[in-house]
Amino acid sequence: MTTAIYPGSFDPITLGHLNIIRRAARIFDRVIVCVMKNREKTPMFTIDERMDMVRRSTERLGNVEVATTDKLLAEYAKSLDCAVVVKGLRAVSDFDYEFQIALVNKKMNPNLDTLFLTSSEKYTFLSSTVVKEMAAYGADLSEFVPREIIHDVLEKTKQRRQTEK
Repeated sequence: MTTAIYPGSFDPITLGHLNIIRRAARIFDRVIVCVMKNREKTPMFTIDERMDMVRRSTERLGNVEVATTDKLLAEYAKSLDCAVVVKGLRAVSDFDYEFQIALVNKKMNPNLDTLFLTSSEKYTFLSSTVVKEMAAYGADLSEFVPREIIHDVLEKTKQRRQTEK
């Protein structure tokens, strides 16, 4: 059974993320969407909230699981005997960063390869940061995040605004 890990912060999960997950689920027998902590970002949602949103967004995909870890990705993959990491790329700038990370992961775990999937054209502009900015202005999010989580994103944005006042 071939297993792949799709890591990310998913704060929140977008339709671009979901597109990569669906495509990976067609390639691999098992896909683990691993909700990671990014020390360079201040998340809007907790790890548990993000895991719940990913779970609800992917529940129709029978070979997709949701997990989290506090280990480095290369160590986590080794603990699962997983040899593939899937990363989505929107632009050349994504490649520069992700290629560097892939090399570090390979150095730490020589059995780990990274498969880069290019973003579908209609999602090349989409990021969690863009979604949060749009939500702050009350924009329609239906073309940007899975319908299962639109309410979560709008509610969290509303809560944050009230806290900031």
